[in-house]
Amino acid sequence: MWQVPRTAGVWRIAAIDEAGGWKDRTTVEDMDLAVRASLRGWKFLYLGSLMVKNELPSTFKAYRYQQHRWSCGPANLFRKMFMEIVKNKKVSLWKKVHVIYSFFFVRKIVAHIVTFVFYCVVLPATVLVPEVEVPKWGAVYIPSIITLLNAVGTPRSLHLLVFWILYENVTSLHRTKATFIGLLEAGRVNEWVVTVKLGDAHKLKSAAKAFKKPRLRIGERLHLLELGAGSYLFFCGCYDMAFGKNYYFIYLFAQAIAFFIAGFGYIGTFIPRS
Repeated sequence: MWQVPRTAGVWRIAAIDEAGGWKDRTTVEDMDLAVRASLRGWKFLYLGSLMVKNELPSTFKAYRYQQHRWSCGPANLFRKMFMEIVKNKKVSLWKKVHVIYSFFFVRKIVAHIVTFVFYCVVLPATVLVPEVEVPKWGAVYIPSIITLLNAVGTPRSLHLLVFWILYENVTSLHRTKATFIGLLEAGRVNEWVVTVKLGDAHKLKSAAKAFKKPRLRIGERLHLLELGAGSYLFFCGCYDMAFGKNYYFIYLFAQAIAFFIAGFGYIGTFIPRS
C-alpha cells in the first residue's frame, strides 16, 4: 500500500471508476483514490528508472502550507475511512491491519507527533526536571541508527544529514498541528492554498526587476511559532549547560538555532507583498 502522487502518476480509467472516482472530501484526493483502489485489489507499478522533473516550494511560507495540507489531509482521511476499511469484506484482516496501523496510524500520525513532542518538548523538559531521566538508547542511539539507515540510500547527501535532522524537527511543529486539525476536523481542515513555485523565472534577466528586494516589513518575515519553540529550546539549553550532566545543550542550542533561522524568515526565497 502506497500513495500515488497526483503529478507523476498514470491511472487506468477502469481503476478510477471501480474505486468510486475522485472525491473532494479531503485535501489529499490522490491518496483517497489510491487507498480505495488498493482495497479493490488494484496494484501499483513503480518505475524507478523513469526520471521526472520536480520542484520544491520556493518560499518557506509556501512550504508550510504544503506540509499543512500533506499532514492534515491524511489524518482527516484516516478519520473518514477508518470504519470503511474495517467493514470492507473483500480485504483480508492482515491488509486491514497494514493500512490502518502501518500506512495511516504510524506513518501519517504518530511519526509527526512523536518527532515534535519528544525531541522538541519532552526531551528538553527533562533538563528542567532532573528526576526524570530518558535512557540514552531511546533518546540517541536508536533514533541515530534509524536515521543512518534512511540516509544509506542517498550517500551523496550524507554531509547534509545533521541539517536535515534539525530541519525536519522544525517542520514537525506544523505537521503536528496539522495532524491534530485533521483528526479533530478543526477550522483549517479543508484549507487549500496553491503552492508557490517560481520555476526558472528568477533566473531570467527580464524578471530581475520583479525579484529586486525592496524594503521589507518585519511582520512578513517573522514566524512566531518557530521563534517561541526556539526560545524554549534555548532556555533549556542554557539551563542544561549550567546544571546538567548529559551535554544535551549541544543538541538544544543547535535545534534552537534552526528554529530561529526559520522564525526570522531566512529559509527559501523571500517574495514580499506587492
